[in-house]
Amino acid sequence: MSLPATSVATVTIALIVSGVAPHDRPTWLMETFWVVIGLPLLVRVWRRFPLTGLLCVLLTLHALILVLGGHYTYALTPPGEWLQDWFGLARNPYDRIGHFVQGFVPAILWREILVRRSPLGGSRWLAPLVVCGCLAFSAFFELIEWWAALIGGSAADDFLATQGDVWDTQWDMCLALLGATSALLLLSRLHDEQLTALGDSTGRTPSTTSSPEPRRSLRRTGG
Repeated sequence: MSLPATSVATVTIALIVSGVAPHDRPTWLMETFWVVIGLPLLVRVWRRFPLTGLLCVLLTLHALILVLGGHYTYALTPPGEWLQDWFGLARNPYDRIGHFVQGFVPAILWREILVRRSPLGGSRWLAPLVVCGCLAFSAFFELIEWWAALIGGSAADDFLATQGDVWDTQWDMCLALLGATSALLLLSRLHDEQLTALGDSTGRTPSTTSSPEPRRSLRRTGG
């Protein structure tokens, strides 16, 4: 089975299993919304826009993190509770991990889209724009959490997962920023290699290297 098929099957099964008796159904719906929307969208566009193996794996891991958090809620996930016990933390850190990944994975997603569908490949503006895009999405997600709190009141506590931290919003955005920056520092070289290989296999060459525009001569050629 190919990597894309394996990823789709894994996420689909995990999504179905997580929907069986979740801790809080509204929280499950809100946390898994991105997976429910993103999975069929990915399948639909794959033929025209196949992803690199790196991005495919990262999106799968991100989806599994969202699905697990949706089933248990981020404040009650067992892996987070284990980490909390091992390190003597005051709160379940799964939410922090989730927001770090919220910057880490989308950074490679935005980078792949911009390199393949814009003239920014190899540009010095590529990395800053990717980070800004991730931070903008993180801020938008915090607005969604605010709207959920306004609409749901105390019923939205499981979705917010603040766990009593008054600086939770700032922490979430900071971790997304760190995640995006870390992804670019650690994975850009590998990503470029896979983009080049993908371009060879599809007949399209991503603009991973920049070439200066030819300058128009101002010298008159006529007498």
